[in-house]
Amino acid sequence: MLYARLDEVRALASARLTAALRDTGGTPQSQYEREHTIRMYRERVTELGAVESGLCFGRLDLDDGDRAYVGRVGLFGEAGDHESLLVDWRAPAARPFYLATAASPEGVVRRRHIRTSLRRVVRLDDEVLDLATARDTGHGDLTGEAVLLAALDAGRTGRMRDVVETIQAEQDRVIRSDLDGVLVVQGGPGTGKTAVALHRAAYLLYTHRRRLTTRGVLVVAPNTTFLRYISEVLPALAETGVLLATVADLYPGITARAAESAEAAEIKGRAAMTGILAAAVGDRQWVPEDGLEVVVDREPLLLDRDTVARARAWARRSPLPHNLARPMFARAIVADLARQVAERIGADPLGGANLLDEADVLDIRDELAGDSAVQGALDLLWPLLTPAELLADLWASEERIASAAPSLTATERAALLRDADAGWAAADVPLLDELAELLGEDERAAAAAAEQERLEQLDYAEGVLEIAAGSRSIDSEDEKDIDLEALSVADLIDADQLAGRNEDAEYRTAAERAAADRTWTFGHVIVDEAQELSSMAWRLLMRRCPARSMTLVGDVAQTGAAEGASSWADVLAPHVGSRWRAEELTVSYRTPAEIMAVARDVLAAVDPELAAPRSVRSAGVEPWAVTEEPGRLAELVRAGVAELGDGRFGVIVPAGRLEELGAEVTAAVPAAIGADADLESPVVVLTARQAKGLEFDAVLVVDPARIVAESPRGHSDLYVALTRSTQRLGVLYPGDLPVTLGALAPRT
Repeated sequence: MLYARLDEVRALASARLTAALRDTGGTPQSQYEREHTIRMYRERVTELGAVESGLCFGRLDLDDGDRAYVGRVGLFGEAGDHESLLVDWRAPAARPFYLATAASPEGVVRRRHIRTSLRRVVRLDDEVLDLATARDTGHGDLTGEAVLLAALDAGRTGRMRDVVETIQAEQDRVIRSDLDGVLVVQGGPGTGKTAVALHRAAYLLYTHRRRLTTRGVLVVAPNTTFLRYISEVLPALAETGVLLATVADLYPGITARAAESAEAAEIKGRAAMTGILAAAVGDRQWVPEDGLEVVVDREPLLLDRDTVARARAWARRSPLPHNLARPMFARAIVADLARQVAERIGADPLGGANLLDEADVLDIRDELAGDSAVQGALDLLWPLLTPAELLADLWASEERIASAAPSLTATERAALLRDADAGWAAADVPLLDELAELLGEDERAAAAAAEQERLEQLDYAEGVLEIAAGSRSIDSEDEKDIDLEALSVADLIDADQLAGRNEDAEYRTAAERAAADRTWTFGHVIVDEAQELSSMAWRLLMRRCPARSMTLVGDVAQTGAAEGASSWADVLAPHVGSRWRAEELTVSYRTPAEIMAVARDVLAAVDPELAAPRSVRSAGVEPWAVTEEPGRLAELVRAGVAELGDGRFGVIVPAGRLEELGAEVTAAVPAAIGADADLESPVVVLTARQAKGLEFDAVLVVDPARIVAESPRGHSDLYVALTRSTQRLGVLYPGDLPVTLGALAPRT
């Protein structure tokens, strides 16, 4: 019945979408309504298609005798029939499915978990919420324990799955938290931070649809590997209007994938970089020591130093950014040049007053303003700049870096130096965004280009209509057979409407439009692994969300970047002061107790005050350690893959040995891949930084001492590496085993 109704609703939405696409006429108001209708039904058709598998996953038997089915979308009966066939998991009526326990049943007598494969039910699990018959499992705070543990024990696939069927009470509290304000979600390894963040995005879009559909929701991930890992979660939850991106993706037109040193990235991430960039802009507002000669009509005119300095000071007093302040600077310069010309050509031979009046001087100004030599001088003194031009020039010049950043050491300045065509690194993107604010955009050229394109499209459309009208010429001998009152193409559609049919921007989702617009402001921003962001990255994200409606998830114990956070208060103080609220996830669902016992000692080395999350299960396999010898890595990887069967095996290595060890693993298991490839391979070799947020059935950590030594936050990186596994953990080490891993048993 549910699937039959799903098919009916989807067919109806498809029919209405088709009708809207065919309707090309009407007033501007009706066109706006048409565009809104097209967007709405496109999204509806997409979401209904996304829930084909797993449409219904739960049933609540209530103490009043009623039943409620819970699923990925809400479905009602026929038109006019308000009977709820399926409750959307985000609706208030579905909340007892996640909160009810035997101690607090929320009016629920029995909860049923339904597992499906496409449209076929493959498993049912019932929970009787009755204190008299409830069995103590030791996990009284868990809901749907059997289904949860089955999901945790299932093999990984290389893609993150939604957890809509197994959301726990502390996760539900975070997911349904208020939209407004900044919410920080602190949680250790395996507590479901990422799942909570993505399900919160889906919940907020459902609950605040009108507010967020227009502005969109941005989800920021730490890297492209992680983006691929989580890419299927929101579509499975019937949400396709969310922009998933890394910080490196948030400057349209820029591809920031170039490698750079950790030292350079750390320097670029400092808050002091705002002053360095402002100084770099100021350096391009040039005042020549000896003045500048401008030759107009073969006559030299001199702009002396004081004149240029006064013009610069006047323009700088304006609140306008660099490019938008240039006209003020230009007016002052042109006025001085016009004065010189007027004095030369209007001088009275008898020594009297200048023969030119004010109107004559204004004409001279207008003529000079369009002179190529004057424009060339302005380009030297106050050039129009793009962020990419300025930043590329800055990093390519020792002199420019030294002038803009005198506070940096010689070593730090050398770390920033690179070729102008070297490509952009991720840490450059927040700087480009900052420069866009400092420079401003002169939109006149863009507006003129857009108008020219519109006129060309209109001219083309008029030509098409003329051809169409000409095809029914009445010059033939059969003229008498033609109905002169018949409708022509021009009667059905005019040139403006025909030209507009090729403009699809109106039909794009908010996420699609936001991806192409640097100045877009989002209705809500969610940041995963937020502890890794630099000060400059935070400035970029705050500009994307001036309303400060944000969800920040992370774990300061796992901060690996030198420019990352040590405390949430320090990170947020410059932007929201103390106006933020915190939630903590305390239960680790991924990491077994045996592995967490080992990781707890490493956590103590990070910060003795930090508490590890509580594991809800044991894997039954003790973590182990073995010394590194020739051929042993290959042997362990082959054995691990054989033991797992269809599972996923992660090999986590020091960054300095990634190429060496990656080649050794690939030789042993040809299907092995690096982190930049798809994670669906049975074996993945990656660094601790690349592994952040990911999970595998089994993990082998290689050379833990070097992982610690090569990073400014080495124990945090090791903590991350140890807690990626859902089942088994091994450590391969040369030399001596680090003291913090003393709890590991030797492999037998």
